[in-house]
Amino acid sequence: MEKNSLDYSPLLSPRGDENGSETTASPLVSATKWTLKTLILMIFVLWAAFIFFLPAKPVNELFSKWNDLNRDTPFGVTGSIFLVFTAPILIIAFLAIAHQILTGEDQLHEKKTSKLPRFRLWTFPVFVKGPFGVVSATELIGIVLVLLYVIWALYAYTVRALDFISEFDVPSFRDKSIIMFKVMGLRTGAIGLMCLAFLFIPVSRGSVLLRYIDIPFEHATRYHVWLGHLTMVLFTVHGLLYVIAWAMEGHLVQELIQWKDIGVANLPGVISLLAGLLMWVTSLPGVRTWNFELFFYTHQLYVVFVVFLALHVGDFVFTMAAGGIFFFVLDRFLRFCQSRRTVNVISSRCLPCGTVELVLSKPQSLRYNALSFIFVQVRELSWLQWHPFSVSSSPLDGKNHLAVLIKVLGKWTEKLRQRITDVDAQKDSCVITTSVEGPYGHEVPYHLMYENLILVAGGIGLSPFLAILSDILHRVREGKPCQPRNILLVWAVKKSNELPLLSTIDMESICPSFSNKVNIVIHIYVTRESDPPLEEGYSYKPIKSSFCPMASDCGMSVLVGTGDNFWSGLYVISSTVGFVILLALLYVYYVTPFHIETWWYRGLLYVICMVASVVIFGGSVVAMWHIWEKQNSLKDKSNDTKVDKIHQNGSLATKDQSQDSSIAKSTVIHYGSRPNFKEIYDSISEKWGLVDVGVIVCGPSTLQTSVAEEIRSHSMTRQRHHSIFHFHSHSFDL
Repeated sequence: MEKNSLDYSPLLSPRGDENGSETTASPLVSATKWTLKTLILMIFVLWAAFIFFLPAKPVNELFSKWNDLNRDTPFGVTGSIFLVFTAPILIIAFLAIAHQILTGEDQLHEKKTSKLPRFRLWTFPVFVKGPFGVVSATELIGIVLVLLYVIWALYAYTVRALDFISEFDVPSFRDKSIIMFKVMGLRTGAIGLMCLAFLFIPVSRGSVLLRYIDIPFEHATRYHVWLGHLTMVLFTVHGLLYVIAWAMEGHLVQELIQWKDIGVANLPGVISLLAGLLMWVTSLPGVRTWNFELFFYTHQLYVVFVVFLALHVGDFVFTMAAGGIFFFVLDRFLRFCQSRRTVNVISSRCLPCGTVELVLSKPQSLRYNALSFIFVQVRELSWLQWHPFSVSSSPLDGKNHLAVLIKVLGKWTEKLRQRITDVDAQKDSCVITTSVEGPYGHEVPYHLMYENLILVAGGIGLSPFLAILSDILHRVREGKPCQPRNILLVWAVKKSNELPLLSTIDMESICPSFSNKVNIVIHIYVTRESDPPLEEGYSYKPIKSSFCPMASDCGMSVLVGTGDNFWSGLYVISSTVGFVILLALLYVYYVTPFHIETWWYRGLLYVICMVASVVIFGGSVVAMWHIWEKQNSLKDKSNDTKVDKIHQNGSLATKDQSQDSSIAKSTVIHYGSRPNFKEIYDSISEKWGLVDVGVIVCGPSTLQTSVAEEIRSHSMTRQRHHSIFHFHSHSFDL
């Protein structure tokens, strides 16, 4: 009989070192961290408030006076706008770096959880259907604020435009319409520019900003998509309003091809907008699903979009959105440096269900958690395509390897499986050449913060949960900080040939007699088979596989993702300082003395300074980082010459499942049915009582919707003694 989780104390302390002893930060460190967080919050609120109220006439006039005061300085209006729009986000990044360094790796598990179960805004699904997918209460607040800003800004600018027209004696309705179209075209472009200021931050995969607020790339991608749609709608309206006005004036073509030296250059704007429209159309869900390669290749037009935008508006207007773009350039260069290295494929093998496993070499210093992603490139298949995969191994499985499971779902994955299965004769040599970006993921492994977990997987969505189970069992065995003790795994698959995926983790060998410490129950739903196969179980025929010898100098680089806080911080700081220095030198010794007034040229120089600062100053840090990494690799090689067991035997070792009696008794397979989440939540509420339950779902959008919908429904009708469920999604398709 299962015990209620309220009847006994936590198995392991949530705060502790590797031996389970308590650790507490010193009062000075705690006070410093609190001060940094307060400063970051204050700066962000003031910065966001200024952007929000800028359309108001008093704030706009104050901003104009500020620009006039700085017009005669060596940096001119560009410098004054830089201080208002770009400097705040750079300062926030610096403070976030300091906070990350103070927090350190050893304190990542010190996140406090409330003793009393309660709802949380960021884990409570409000909307589960619609254009935004599953939306939490926190995300809904963000969406409302952004839409409120757009509506408010359009209203404020419209009122000011009407007042402007009324001040002049414009006799004809046609002339008034032309003026109105031009003024509102200008204003919609300004609103779009504010959205653009945030657009690139969510796709800066290893950004210190995302790491500080603990938003992993897979979640942030949603915000990039939402902002991208809004930004392109505004820029499209911006262009259309000008097109209508120029057509009414009778010189549309002349205006479209005009490239002014002083003022806005129209032709670069047309080129930038066309590039943006092409990226936008090919990113729509239907087009992306139909042809992912088309989406991927057209999205590289972001370079054209950004550069020609700078040529279109000049340096001082471009500065308004430069902060977010600069962070994206920082991240992109770091990813470029990391991806140049080829990574050893320790083993590659195919399962009967059409799933491929790759086990990749990694250095001991590389840090990731069980909910991390990596991007993989296979050069024999494509030099340009990078595909994201969730890791299926725990960081505690081995010091020198990392594993991913890849479901064959498209052309690229089909080619990968074909290449692996066609090389039986080359067992002693590497059959594929890979490069890796990442790992990316939550800074804090939140699956360790709940005493009670429900893991809901659909098909290959089981992959991250294999890593979670392995991670928890390793921590229980080794006495490391770990909260989970009640775990329910709900796995829905189409056919029973996918069941061997669960055999990739040998729970009993990881933590003998784990059932005495952690209660793990597994429910498997085989939806397209009404009866079990003749030979029920997890055993399957031997799998063809290939192996490569381990070489410590061919592991993936630690440059990106959850890399070293000191080096990643130094990279950001040096690049930022270099950016400011190059801009200062440019304006003090070239632009101002030589009276460079050409807008598009100054915009081009601005972009060049941005890229050069990252390559020169950031590149120097990356070079030193590589030297440091190489020295660490040599130390690892000298201190630990043993090869992980997985390197010799492979991670998909077949075994007799009957020997693992504890897990076999707690595993139930349902044929011809789907999970009934209402029954599951009601049953869990009665068994576990008033506790916080973390629900993590990884699978198709329909599965995520079903899980979130039942959580919302249960929360609305729950009894006081029932569990409180917290929704977390692990993206199935980036």
